[in-house]
Amino acid sequence: MDAPPSRKAQTARLGRSDRSALGKWFWEIDRVLLMLVVVLISIGLIAVAAASPAASQRYSGGAVSFAPLHYFYRQLVWIIVAFPVMIGVSMLPKTVARRLCLIGAGIFTFFLFLVPIIGQEVNGARRWIGVGFTQFQPSEFLKPMFIVSMAWLLSLRDQDKSLPVVPLSALMLGIVALLLMRQPNFGETIIFGAAWVILLTLSGVPMRFLIGLGAAGIIAIVLAYLFYPVATTRIDAFLFADAGNHDTYQTDSALRTLTAGGLFGTGPGGGTRKFHLPEPHTDYIFSVIGEEFGLIACIAIAAIYMTIVARVLIKLLHEEDTFLLLATAGLVTQFGLQALINMAVNVQIAPSKGMTLPFISYGGSSMLALSIGFGLLLAFTRRNPYLHRSPYVVRGK
Repeated sequence: MDAPPSRKAQTARLGRSDRSALGKWFWEIDRVLLMLVVVLISIGLIAVAAASPAASQRYSGGAVSFAPLHYFYRQLVWIIVAFPVMIGVSMLPKTVARRLCLIGAGIFTFFLFLVPIIGQEVNGARRWIGVGFTQFQPSEFLKPMFIVSMAWLLSLRDQDKSLPVVPLSALMLGIVALLLMRQPNFGETIIFGAAWVILLTLSGVPMRFLIGLGAAGIIAIVLAYLFYPVATTRIDAFLFADAGNHDTYQTDSALRTLTAGGLFGTGPGGGTRKFHLPEPHTDYIFSVIGEEFGLIACIAIAAIYMTIVARVLIKLLHEEDTFLLLATAGLVTQFGLQALINMAVNVQIAPSKGMTLPFISYGGSSMLALSIGFGLLLAFTRRNPYLHRSPYVVRGK
C-alpha cells in the first residue's frame, strides 16, 4: 500500500519546483491578465443580472414569458462552459495554438459562406446559424482565428521578402469583408479591417503603402456611404441627428439611461430607464451599468479594458518572435477596439453597431469566442519566468 503524500509534497503543488503541466502553466501565465479578465466576467454577470428583468419583459409576450432572471441564468451557464475553454486554450503550446487557428479560420470562413443560405434572421440581420436548441455567430469565432492566421502569413516575410503575403492577406480580408457586409455587419467589418492594418504596420510594410492604404480606406468609407444602405442610414442618423429626420431612439435612450444614475447609480435593481432600452442585456448593457452603478463604475470598467491593452502592448516591447508579436498585437487590438466601439455607441459618440461589450454583454457566441480569443492571448504571452534571468541564455546581438 502506497504511503500518503507528505505535507511537503502537497505544499509543493503549484510551487516553483512543480514541473507538471499545470505547474508550468501557472508560473508562465500572465496572472494579472487572467485576474483582470475574471474581474470583467464577474462584473458582466452582475450587469446581466441587472439587465435581465428589462430584457425578459421586452421579449415576453403572448404565449412566451421569461422569468426576470432568465438571461442571468443562461449567462451563468455560458460562463461555466466558456471559462474552462479559455484556460484550456491558454495551456496550448504556441505552435499547436497557431495550427488550430489556421484550421479554425478555414472552417468558420466556410460557415460564413453558409450564413446567407441557412442563416437565421434576427432584428433585420442574418448573422447566425442555428444548431439544435441554440445558434452561433460564425464571425465572432472567426475574428481571433483570422487574426492569428494573418499574423502567421505576414510573419513569412521574414523568411522570404518575395512572397506575395500582403496581396494574399488583402484578398482574404476582402472575401471576409464582403461576406460580413452581406449580413449586414458593418461593425465587425471595421474590426477585421483595423486589425489587418495594425498587423501590416507592425510587419514592416513601406510607409508609402500604408499612406495609400489610408487613402483607399477613406475612399471605401465614402463608397459605403453612397452605395451601402446600412452605412448610409447609420452615418446619417449619427451626423444629422439634430435634424429630426432620422431614428436615433436607440442611442438617445442609451445616453439617457447611462446618465440617469449620476456618479454612484440608483443601486442594483433600482433602474427604470433600462426598461426602455432596445437591447439592455447585449448592445446597451454599458448604459444599464451607468444607471444602476453610476458613472464611477463605467469609468472603472473602461480603465480595466485600457489596463489589459496597455499591459499586453508593454509586454510586446521585449518580444523578438515576429509571429507572436503580430498575433498578440492583433488579438489585443480586436479586444480593445470592440470594447471601445461598444462604449462609444453607448455615450453617443459613434453610430450604432450592434456590437457586444467583451465579457460583460450577454451572449453564448460572444462569450465562447472571446474566451477562445483571450485564451490565445494568454497562450501567446506566456513566458518562462527564469529565461531572461539565466546567465546561460545566449542572446543575439
